[in-house]
Amino acid sequence: MNASEKTEKTGKPARKDAPALGFVGMLRWCWTQLTKMNTALMLLLLLAVAAVPGSIFPQRVQDPTKVTDYIKNHPGWGEFADKIQLFDVFSSAWFSAIYLLLFISLIGCVTPRAIKHAKDWRKPPARTPRNLSRMPVHRQLEIPVADAGLNLSAKGAIEDAARILKKSHYRVEIRDEENDHYSVGAERGYLREIGNILFHVAMIGILVGVAFGSLYGYRGQKILVQDETFVNSLIGYDSFTPGTNYNPDWLTPYAVTLNNFQVRYDRQQDSHTYGQDLDYKAELTVHDPQGGTEQKTLKVNEPVDIGGTSIFLSGNGYAPVVRVTDGEGKVAYEGTVVGITTDGKYTSSVVLKVPDAKPSQLGFVGMFLPTGDYARGTTVPHSVDSAPANPMLIFQSYSGDLGLNSGQPQNVYVLDTSKLQELNSMAQGNGIVLSAQNPEAVLPDNKGKIEFLGYKRYVGLDVRHDPGQNIVLYSFVVAFAGLIVSLFVARRRVWVRAHTADGVLVVEYGLLARGEDPRLANEAERLTDAFAAAWGLEFDDDNHDENEGK
Repeated sequence: MNASEKTEKTGKPARKDAPALGFVGMLRWCWTQLTKMNTALMLLLLLAVAAVPGSIFPQRVQDPTKVTDYIKNHPGWGEFADKIQLFDVFSSAWFSAIYLLLFISLIGCVTPRAIKHAKDWRKPPARTPRNLSRMPVHRQLEIPVADAGLNLSAKGAIEDAARILKKSHYRVEIRDEENDHYSVGAERGYLREIGNILFHVAMIGILVGVAFGSLYGYRGQKILVQDETFVNSLIGYDSFTPGTNYNPDWLTPYAVTLNNFQVRYDRQQDSHTYGQDLDYKAELTVHDPQGGTEQKTLKVNEPVDIGGTSIFLSGNGYAPVVRVTDGEGKVAYEGTVVGITTDGKYTSSVVLKVPDAKPSQLGFVGMFLPTGDYARGTTVPHSVDSAPANPMLIFQSYSGDLGLNSGQPQNVYVLDTSKLQELNSMAQGNGIVLSAQNPEAVLPDNKGKIEFLGYKRYVGLDVRHDPGQNIVLYSFVVAFAGLIVSLFVARRRVWVRAHTADGVLVVEYGLLARGEDPRLANEAERLTDAFAAAWGLEFDDDNHDENEGK
């Protein structure tokens, strides 16, 4: 079969005569597909889906212990999940690939559009169509110049029209046509495409800001008890999540001391929220790297900025102060024990491990009650208010090996009692109840004693350093502004042609919108009124409608 032969059905060259795409052609095709806007939208959706495993599976960068436990508790599947990087989602190869492809796709979409728009900006308005009556909106005015005594020519009318259009922010160009015909081409709405481009550029900026923050930022948590000091070092955090490329040696050396923590409660007798806390305020002393000190107030949603970091108030509670004396009469522990709030009355779970007690280690599990009281017919107190009106401390005590020397990490807020001997228990009726009136309890079997010395308040601090947050903020503002401009600025073209025939000046004009523009007809009416005012025309409504419709 010759190359010139056609198939019988289609009349097109046979399939084998089609040129091969080739390697370079394939690369061009892939680039074309990648830089389409629908591809960018698909990648954005895929990125959101790819982030889901990060909230389902424990992440190694946040809690390596949970990852180890998960793999141990899920043999087979846990190891497979580790191989496909489900425990390192945001630093995984597949997540990074999607992120990078989205970044390239957006750049590939925006760059050609920006270049083309820059060229279009320098071009004159499109040439005047030969038949303006085919435009979506068309108007024609027939002005009997001689009868009305108007000193108006076709060229003068076009110059007036150009001036009117220019005042309306159109780009204009006057053209001389054949047979004493004159026209003006006008175009406006270039800001619409600029807004569209800015929106997509800002989306790239958001991606850059998020990536920069995740690479070089960090986030840490710290429970800070009243009168204690937090030093901004790696060892000072309870938990620390660095960015992928962040080095903890870069931490700014500042310190924060919690001087006081104030709570405002609802004390309106008829209020359904009576007794609940309404507002918090932490008084801090900040020690900067230069050796100076400054007093700061930390409130909810009002972070304190120090050394490039923002400190947020994320929680608060009570930390009872206790002293434990072991069976040999030595003080094995004295200090605060952080309580984890469990209800709206600030009933707090308390766990105390005393590995230095002799002759055997001691452990305590209990509750702190800010305002303890006994309900009628019960032997176990409970908290009736979140304010510390009658603080009580309830304990169950244990002795034995706490397992702290096994090398296995433990949760400081959980006591494993499976291998411990129970000394006191509320269930057995010999549980420990401490208060201001009864601050001391002796442990059985000469194991020592425990004393309730008071309480302190603590705050939960969330420390964040995100160097990309300003990039994200400014990019979001630009994206929002670009979106508003692209939605509300109309892209329009207007052509006006004028000529004189038999003493009648014929002015016709057509309007064309780039995209949907429901206000295009209103723009034509506005131009008609502007032309009439410029040329001193007056006509009744019927004649006005008739002339406009021509």
